[in-house]
Amino acid sequence: MVKAGRVLVLLIVLFFGATATTATARTTPAPASPVWTGTWETAPSGTIAALPGAAVRNVVHTSVGGTAVRIRVSNRFGSVPLTLGAVTVALRRAGGGPAAVAGSMRVATFSGVEAVTVPPGWDVLTDAVPLAVPAAADLLVTVFTPADSGPATYHRTALQTSYVATRGERRAADEDGTAYSAKTHYWYYVTGVDVRGPAAGSVVAFGDSLTDGNGSTADANHRWPDRLAERLQGRRLGVLNAGIAGNRLLRDGVGPSALSRLDADALSRAGVRALIVLEGINDIKGTPEASDPDAFVDAYREIVTRAHAHGIRVVGVTLTPYAGYSAFTAAREAVRQKVNALIRAGGVFDAVADFDAVVRDPASPERIRPDYDPGDHLHFNDAGMRALADTVEPAVLG
Repeated sequence: MVKAGRVLVLLIVLFFGATATTATARTTPAPASPVWTGTWETAPSGTIAALPGAAVRNVVHTSVGGTAVRIRVSNRFGSVPLTLGAVTVALRRAGGGPAAVAGSMRVATFSGVEAVTVPPGWDVLTDAVPLAVPAAADLLVTVFTPADSGPATYHRTALQTSYVATRGERRAADEDGTAYSAKTHYWYYVTGVDVRGPAAGSVVAFGDSLTDGNGSTADANHRWPDRLAERLQGRRLGVLNAGIAGNRLLRDGVGPSALSRLDADALSRAGVRALIVLEGINDIKGTPEASDPDAFVDAYREIVTRAHAHGIRVVGVTLTPYAGYSAFTAAREAVRQKVNALIRAGGVFDAVADFDAVVRDPASPERIRPDYDPGDHLHFNDAGMRALADTVEPAVLG
């Protein structure tokens, strides 16, 4: 058995001895297969009450396309085995909502069978599903859970409306979305989508709420990783969003710390060639606060070392301003400035994207530019998200 992110394409039998961890989920090695590339990701941030008997139709947005698809389903933070009665995938009909494009609905299998039980602490990957998936398209990934499998692994800050059929039996494969009358703003169980095709690899955006998209318009795919994906379409690079609002570099916060979740949420994802790291502001302003810049650099160096072992380049991002936010103090600002100086000095990352320099207010550099500020003085609106994405030079991604 090995740590999560390794491909799992087999039926997992009921296994009560498995124990969940906050560091990584576990999977087993898979046989040799064609090259896959990640087109979408979300990092699980915790658990929420399950919806037994319901089918959740998760809406996810691709970055690159392919001729086949496979879905990652997670019980990483679950406390008991998760029973999946059905998993389906389809193209979303134009105009939004829960209805599928006619003829695009596919039933996913696990080693040839439709139902699977996932032990706590584990992820599973479906078999390859033949489906022509365009770039920048919405997919409907539906998960039917027939029984109460305990707390559901989920992503809290989806900024995307998904749909629920409360009586989900036999509804997972519905092309008509009529049964999906309830809405949710979380992603349940689904944590990744890979495509098989001509893509050149993937880039993981690894961070906290700034990467997760807080401040951007919901249901619009205007997070900075989404905007970066738009810029990289000509290079056929997938972009995976491994941001978790509230996440921290050095300590567990919302979700495991960056160091703890690095393998599961970044290094093990399909086709990864570059990692963009924006983590640390929650350590500076959190409780207990981190005030030693060297501790940040040590953590960044560990991330780089572990990424290099997988042949992955690492782009470091400077920490952005937040004066005006409730947790701001002059002492914490001094720490941010020192951390940024160490990042800019080089010798830590393979390349640097200076987000701070791009979004700070020239008249008050400890603050975000007013036209990028959604009003909380910490996160970024749609214009600010685009500015962040434009800061990443494609050439540094390898």
